[in-house]
Amino acid sequence: MVRSPPDDRTAALLPMTELIKEPAETPSHPGITSRIRHFISQGGRPSAKAQLLFWGLLAAGLALDLWSKKAVFDRLPGQGDLLVVIDGVLNFVHAQNNGAAFGICADQPLFLAAASIIALVFVLGYFYLCAVKQTLVHIAMGILAAGICGNLYDRLFNEGCVRDFIDVFITISGRQRHWHTFNVADALLCIGVGLLIIWTGSTGKPDQRHARLHK
Repeated sequence: MVRSPPDDRTAALLPMTELIKEPAETPSHPGITSRIRHFISQGGRPSAKAQLLFWGLLAAGLALDLWSKKAVFDRLPGQGDLLVVIDGVLNFVHAQNNGAAFGICADQPLFLAAASIIALVFVLGYFYLCAVKQTLVHIAMGILAAGICGNLYDRLFNEGCVRDFIDVFITISGRQRHWHTFNVADALLCIGVGLLIIWTGSTGKPDQRHARLHK
């Protein structure tokens, strides 16, 4: 049986049908926003109890820091004024620190304020996005945020200087050692970091901890 050649209409349609093909599937590359949404949906937001603990500690710590600074500086208005609390152990002194810990980055208030804001954003992001359920972490995050906010307040509203007043002396082997003057916010920062170190050490390796938290 001999097949007849296609007529003109069929011949005209053949190139068009060859061109009309289903588009090839392209691999999906989710953007940063999609990944963040997926991460949040997988982890979930902190519970009401966790948020109450976090914001309560932040508010209480910030209030204690600002109140203690005002109370001491009202009592000791001049730079270098001293009040002996425990002789040879603890003094309150009027000190203004225009740098970070141990005088690092002195006379750079904008840089230090920006660093404090970035640190605060990091703490808030970790608390809300990582969905860690341990109470110890919620306490540490709240205390850290309080310490950051306390010193950030001074950098923004005290001409870039942080108000320090706690002067501690420690006697070791008969020799008296003087610690750098600090404030309540600095103490909160140290406590918060210490709690995170304890939590990290008590929960094993990071990959094992992540697996346990998201079971």
